[in-house]
Amino acid sequence: MSYYRHHVFFCTNQREDGRRCCGRSGAADLRDYLKRRTKELDLAGPGGVRINTAGCLNRCAEGPVVVVYPEAVWYTYANQDDLEEILTEHLIAGRVVTRLQLPG
Repeated sequence: MSYYRHHVFFCTNQREDGRRCCGRSGAADLRDYLKRRTKELDLAGPGGVRINTAGCLNRCAEGPVVVVYPEAVWYTYANQDDLEEILTEHLIAGRVVTRLQLPG
């Protein structure tokens, strides 16, 4: 068994050249939201869920994006409701949220 059941990486990259990036889509605030929710639900920590910041995941044009391991499922999201759906469906129930899934 891995140290965490799920490891969620949030791209929070901020591009200075004007190109689309996850950072301009509020990724850091939304990462903080999901991190807070996993703690509120007592899911955070060893054997549970870890929410991490990632540098550029090189998919900003499709973003904002997160990737969930160990399944290597890539998602895009627009708001807290989308992240709540990823939380309840994928991280808790183990079901991929196909409407938000990006090709792997």
